[in-house]
Amino acid sequence: MSDFDNAPLNLKMNMSPHAAALGMDLVSIEKGRGIMSVPWREEFVGDPESGVIASGVVTALIDHTCGLAINSAMDEMVPIATLDLRIDYLRPAAPRTGLTAEAHAYRLTRTVGFVRAEAWDVERGDLVATAQAAFMLNTRAQPLGAKS
Repeated sequence: MSDFDNAPLNLKMNMSPHAAALGMDLVSIEKGRGIMSVPWREEFVGDPESGVIASGVVTALIDHTCGLAINSAMDEMVPIATLDLRIDYLRPAAPRTGLTAEAHAYRLTRTVGFVRAEAWDVERGDLVATAQAAFMLNTRAQPLGAKS
């Protein structure tokens, strides 16, 4: 089994190759909630004239933070997958500014978890995007990190 399989949730969020490539950082975690951030980097810019982070980075941050919220809400980590992710982009991010996202897993059924999220740049009250998501919970699988 890999180091990733055995790592606690807070470390897994930063160990994922996807999160590491984007420089995502775990800000905080509690039961059913998580906050993550991503820094501004030149290669993330969608429009060089504006210096604004591309919407794909916003999407990746929100999706990853929603997965964090789902995993933190579960008693045991199981494989999850994004079933549906709806993002409403409210405005462009501020130029040359990183982003932060917070997600809340507000309902878990036996097979699906439901999450709401928000993303912002400078001020929490001035949102860049909001999101609603549903995640498949593979509760039939062996919990992640369990020995076979």
